Amino acid sequence: MGDEFEAERDHLMAVAYRMLGSRGEAEDAVQEAWLRYAGADRDEIRDLSGWLTTTTARICLDQLRSARVRRAAYVGPWLPEPLVTRLPGGAPDPGERAARADEVGLALLVVLERLTPEQRVAFVLHDVFAVPFEEIATALGSTPAAARQLATRARRAVAAGRARHTADLAEQRRVLRAFVAAAESGDLTGLLAVLAPDVVMVGDGGGLAPAARKILTGPDRVAALVQGLFRLAGTQLAEVHAELALVNGALGFIADARYPDGSEQRMVLAFAVADGRITAIYDQLNPGKLTRVPRPDPAAPWPPA
Repeated sequence: MGDEFEAERDHLMAVAYRMLGSRGEAEDAVQEAWLRYAGADRDEIRDLSGWLTTTTARICLDQLRSARVRRAAYVGPWLPEPLVTRLPGGAPDPGERAARADEVGLALLVVLERLTPEQRVAFVLHDVFAVPFEEIATALGSTPAAARQLATRARRAVAAGRARHTADLAEQRRVLRAFVAAAESGDLTGLLAVLAPDVVMVGDGGGLAPAARKILTGPDRVAALVQGLFRLAGTQLAEVHAELALVNGALGFIADARYPDGSEQRMVLAFAVADGRITAIYDQLNPGKLTRVPRPDPAAPWPPA
């Protein structure tokens, strides 16, 4: 019984992380699915993978409905828990590898957060994992036609609200190198040149770390905040270590800052890049979402090569 479930665990983690945006919550959902499987009449389970996927989706749906109430009182914008992998080499652990399979970029997770719980479940199951609408309807407690309609509405919302992110890793590296060079030198013209006209910057401090309480839009506002952050790092911090890394499959930065009073702040910066410009910056500062993020290597090259 255990071996059968373990064979499905990576898949279930991938499903749950996309629905919940939190690896910790995804692990809880998968564990609950295991408990339900352990207590089920397995003679009546004809398709184990389908049964476990549907069961996990139901658990995630309940969590999403509860999360909407909690996040209504969340301080500032909400960002998902990032999945970080060092460069080069250093294969992620199995849970991260499963959650990063297929498409799991932050740009997608951010826009999924704007969907209703039912839309999110329908979209993730159908558009990402190709689950038939008959099975999705079972998870949602609805009809296949209603599940199809939910997925259609979600697809439109994702297409309309998702930051453009089409660059390969080589282009991302070029753009981020130019971004860092301009920000560190105070080159406003150079910084504006690397930001898309519709760029957005989202910071998540969760009320526990300093972050913008609203989403910033437009290159002028984003450039001003970025310059302020780099100026702070250069003048008011006792020590800063930063490292280029993979964040949900795209290039980003992990950084540790130490203040003169000895306090520390960790952050993860993720980016969406398209057509040679940055279309979105995601600044995760909430310490509760960074417990699994490795410390940057003090010996890592900076600025990034």
